[in-house]
Amino acid sequence: MLELILQALYSGLLAGGYYAMIALGLALVFGTMRIINLAHGELVLLAAYVAFEMERSFGWTPLASIPVALVVVGLTALVIYLLIGRIRQDRELNSLILTFGIAIVLTNLILMIWSADIRSTSNSWFMDGVVLGDTLFSMRGEVIFCVIGVLLLAATYWWLNHTWQGRALRAVASNRDAAKLMGVNPARIEALSFLVSGVLATFAGVAVYTASVVFPAVGHNLTIKAFVITVLAGMGSVPGVLLGAVLIGVGETMTTTLAKPSLQELTGMVIFLLILFLRPSGLFGRKGMVKK
Repeated sequence: MLELILQALYSGLLAGGYYAMIALGLALVFGTMRIINLAHGELVLLAAYVAFEMERSFGWTPLASIPVALVVVGLTALVIYLLIGRIRQDRELNSLILTFGIAIVLTNLILMIWSADIRSTSNSWFMDGVVLGDTLFSMRGEVIFCVIGVLLLAATYWWLNHTWQGRALRAVASNRDAAKLMGVNPARIEALSFLVSGVLATFAGVAVYTASVVFPAVGHNLTIKAFVITVLAGMGSVPGVLLGAVLIGVGETMTTTLAKPSLQELTGMVIFLLILFLRPSGLFGRKGMVKK
């Protein structure tokens, strides 16, 4: 039993690495524009299917497909931003309706192009096992993208705190009008937040394709997972996103190991509700874009 628990903890930590990439993209857009992009999970899914197509058509590895996926997902994210930018009244509510509609459109486009079949990488190198000691086992792809996820979170945190663009993004998130007085163009910063969100969604999508399976309906579940992690973290906390992602990852794997796989999604919602009751502002929540 102890070995099973250790394996579940290990698998949950690895899953948390790429869950964090999914959630951070959603958190950046929310922090900057105060809107929830309900099509974010579909952007992640789109990257996964681009990786699948590159592997099927050209024999590329998932890592080699990332540049193509970055272009496709980045352009799609900017189109979503431009559509949202045309909303002049009640942007918070109308953007929810708009992005929900975009999510449906993207899901059906994916369904039309790639069908409803379950897809996963066939590259044996990523599927080979990595064994630590006599107990801990994982696929090589899971380890690689967990490391990539942590590095991307660290890079994003550094960028937000030590570059002009990052500080401008935090300024817009904190006070849009005051940021204008300091020479910041909010429209450009908002577009940048969508672009960075697309980059994170791309890596997350390729990670999901490599470590798990994808199908058109999974985008909705990824959006919900990203929203749950963002709320757990507290709006605007990069360390909180990582901790929230690990909590969800470990909770899901422990549920699968000790109870039933069918209860896996329920675990995340239970953790979500407990945090809302006990700490409504989230684990690291405070006003602002990033907790220092």
